[in-house]
Order: sequence, then C-alpha cells, then structure tokens
Amino acid sequence: MANRVISNRDETVPLFQNPWLDRLTHVHPLTPIVLYLPVVGYFSYQGLAALPWYVFALCFVGGMFLWTFTEYWIHRAIFHYEPKSAWGQRLHFLMHGVHHAYPRDSTRLVMPPVVSIPLAVLFYFLFRWLFGAYQPAVFAGFVLGYVIYDSIHYATHHLPMRGRIGRFLKAHHMRHHYVDENRSFGISTPLWDWIFGTYQSVKTAGTQKVSVEV
Repeated sequence: MANRVISNRDETVPLFQNPWLDRLTHVHPLTPIVLYLPVVGYFSYQGLAALPWYVFALCFVGGMFLWTFTEYWIHRAIFHYEPKSAWGQRLHFLMHGVHHAYPRDSTRLVMPPVVSIPLAVLFYFLFRWLFGAYQPAVFAGFVLGYVIYDSIHYATHHLPMRGRIGRFLKAHHMRHHYVDENRSFGISTPLWDWIFGTYQSVKTAGTQKVSVEV
C-alpha cells in the first residue's frame, strides 16, 4: 500500500453515499469497552466455574497473548495486502486505506461493531473447537486483548500517553504511519515486530521526524 497520508487533522470523509450506511463506519472510541467488557466478564465467570483459578489465569493470559499475534497478522497480511483489481482496492481502502489517508479521524480508529461482532463469533466457535473446556478462559483473555488494542490505537492518535511505555507505543505506531507503513505492525505490543523482523527503531527509521502531535 503506497503511503497516502492526506490529512493530519481530525477530519473525516464519507465512505458511502448512503448516509445510514456511512454512519456505521463512525464509531465512538468507548464502544469496544462498553460492548465487550461484559463479554470478558461473562466468559471469565464461565471459565472460573469450570477450571481451577490458576489454570484459568494461565488460559486467560494465553488468550491475551494470542490476541497480540492475531492483531499483528491481521494488520500485516490483511490490512496491508495490496489488491490489483479495482473492487479489491476499493475494499482495501474501506478496511484500512482510509485510516492511512486520514490517520487522525477520531471516528474511525476503533473497529465498527458490524465488523467486530461477526469476527468475535467466528473466533468464539474456532476457540471452542480448538480449546474445548478451556475455551471460555482463552476467549475472555482474547477479547480483553482486543479491547486493549482498540483503546491503545485510539490513544496513540488522540491522547498524550504520558509515561515511558505510553510514549514508546505512540512513537512505535507513528513510525508506521509517517516513516514506513510496511513495518511496525504491532499496536498493543512490538513483540511480533521484533520476532518477524518488522520492528522499526528510531535508528532504522532514519532522521525523519515522527509526529506525535495530540
């Protein structure tokens, strides 16, 4: 995907001519928290009822870890796949290209429920098949990992993120937008960028100034 940063202001553009359809693409940043924290609570309760607490804790943390891996590869392999056909390019722009064109659009920084809910259902059944009785605990951690990811993504674009870790995550994601969009795919953690060789340090990013304006 070519770098197509158009605006660094908090502005938006319509993606659909139908105003009702376009409205579905605008999401308040608190939506994932309100929508999915009850899901985390429900499946945590189920997991604790079925498993010893220490097994639950291990599965829960494993689910969060699994989310970071999923986040990395969805971003790298799907969001940054470059289709050749016109309809494929249009779909790509709808999915992720618009975020690179308008990176500070505050209404398109978290995943719309029309996308996240079907994906959550898909992962629910996949995990039930893969993990059996451990599925509620793993799924609860996985969903919490997603909520943290969406919250961090919004924060990197619109919150100061004081503190050492916050500044690091913000700079890491800004390098993805403003230096090399084919690197630094992790948002909630740079772990998989380190493992798969796509980490972009300040040194490898060169002397170009990375904007962390809030």
